Amino acid sequence: ASCLVGSEMCIRDSRNREHDARRGSSAARGYGTKWQKARASFLATHPLCIRCSAAGKVEPATVVNHRIPHRGDQTLFWDRDNWEAVCKPHHDRDIQREERAEVGRNRGP
Repeated sequence: ASCLVGSEMCIRDSRNREHDARRGSSAARGYGTKWQKARASFLATHPLCIRCSAAGKVEPATVVNHRIPHRGDQTLFWDRDNWEAVCKPHHDRDIQREERAEVGRNRGP
């Protein structure tokens, strides 16, 4: 898909591609076979999105989110107490927005 050069959407798409290129593959970030097995096991025992459940809705969980972003810390990455089962919309919308806001707060004025 193409975008209008200089448009806000085009600039955002370019930034997203640059970010993805810098951060490496999912396997390189720790999300390989071992993670896929642990994720499947966790979702089997936590089948519903906890954020939807808190709002009185019933939606299947499809993503295991790290409550505290691990930022490469393997101890935090594998700490099941740091995991939460969520739906993809919650992960991709709300949780990502929360993490971006936290990064902004940590940068200071």
